[in-house]
Amino acid sequence: MTDPFGFLTTPREPVPARSSEERLGDWSEVYAGQFLLPLISRQARRCMDCGVPFCHGGCPLGNLIPEWNVYAAHGDWLAASERLHATNNFPEFTGRVCPAPCEDACVLALTEEPVTIKNVEQAIADEAWSLGHVRAHPPERPTGRSIAVVGSGPAGLAAAQQLTRAGHGVTVFERSDRIGGLLRYGIPAFKLEKRHLERRIAQMREEGTRFRPGVDVGTDLDVTALRDAHDAVIVAVGATEPRELGVPGRTLEGVHLAMEYLTAANRVAEGDRERPSVTAEGRDVVIIGGGDTGTDCLGTALRQGAASVVHLDINPVRGTSRHAEEPWPLVHPRIHRSSHAHEEALHRDGADPRVFSAASVRFDEGADGRVGAVRIALVDPSDRTPRPGTERSLPAQLVLLALGFRGPGHDTRLAAGLGLVPDDRGNFARTADFAARRTDGSPSTGGPGPAGVFVAGDAGRGQSLVVWALAEGRSAAAAADRYLMGSSSLPAPVAATDGPLV
Repeated sequence: MTDPFGFLTTPREPVPARSSEERLGDWSEVYAGQFLLPLISRQARRCMDCGVPFCHGGCPLGNLIPEWNVYAAHGDWLAASERLHATNNFPEFTGRVCPAPCEDACVLALTEEPVTIKNVEQAIADEAWSLGHVRAHPPERPTGRSIAVVGSGPAGLAAAQQLTRAGHGVTVFERSDRIGGLLRYGIPAFKLEKRHLERRIAQMREEGTRFRPGVDVGTDLDVTALRDAHDAVIVAVGATEPRELGVPGRTLEGVHLAMEYLTAANRVAEGDRERPSVTAEGRDVVIIGGGDTGTDCLGTALRQGAASVVHLDINPVRGTSRHAEEPWPLVHPRIHRSSHAHEEALHRDGADPRVFSAASVRFDEGADGRVGAVRIALVDPSDRTPRPGTERSLPAQLVLLALGFRGPGHDTRLAAGLGLVPDDRGNFARTADFAARRTDGSPSTGGPGPAGVFVAGDAGRGQSLVVWALAEGRSAAAAADRYLMGSSSLPAPVAATDGPLV
């Protein structure tokens, strides 16, 4: 076990990020080169090895956190890596981009600062790669069954790797020109350098997974041909339909969806272009939407040299501790949090860029015919309606809409060809075992679904965290394996109907 008094004698000490000034000068990761192993081992010793480790429940993957904390505390990086990879296909991804609900569920969080679980996870994963502990695991024998995975985000990749290792012939189809989905084009390099993604893709190729980027199933490849060529299909296309803002001036040039903007920036990082097609350079920028996508836009705009940035959040500013209605161990409580992008804005401009309890009421045209300003108003917290007399104008030559996503696209040849239909939340309807479900008129009632078709990740759950996507990919893989083979030894950490601790 770890030091039984570690949580009493050692204070929480997160890995320090690089300075804001340094980060703003490049696109490298916030923590590049900062993971000092003695610090990580010291922090891992704070883990109490609880009798009931609620961190397991905080993470849908069921990560064996106390176990790999013990190994990290003693510097046994091989054993730590084995325990980490036992439940997580891609811990270097989650260690970088997951908001760590496991830390909110840590027993120490009852009265103290929780263990730095996310830092330990990333350090174990990176050390495993550095020491050569991460190797390909091709199957011992083929099953003769073939599976198509449509979508190459975290859910699709996790499902593909599990099924390939089980011996099935797996082909991943991706409509974009590169594999990775949201990991590739939706997350900036300063949060996830793409070399980590390329490394995993190479591992999966060596194991036998086949990749077909640039293939939009339903357009470039007939859905019937896909079904005829494969014994099962896993749909992991994500929640790609953006939430819109229906206010006057929405069609003005210079008002863009966040993913359009982030994709353009990531394509520059990939070497496709010298300059992004949409840039914040020299412009007053207003970002609408207070979630992670909004903060990704903020960090990107600062690095591109925006003249000014304002980040609008319709929610009121939160307190710094759990509300009485959100007692421990409810995960990820609604408290005031600052991202590294907010710290960078504070460093550069001397002020937090966020405006809370604010809604956009219209976009005004500038002298050049593009958007020139955003008219905002404070809102009533109870119903989010604009309050009279609180309107003001913000200069803006670039407006980014980061309002989240409504679900997957339903009016597509893929959905029609596979018989996919919406549930009452706008996602693809499915059973608790991830099988696609047909409906007979009511989204909440269903008959038998299209045989051998499964839905995983945000396409069935709705917009969620990367750990949920990975957990769903692993579970959908187990369901598909069971469908094909009659039984399965693959782990299934969640059911499609599961949700976070509430």
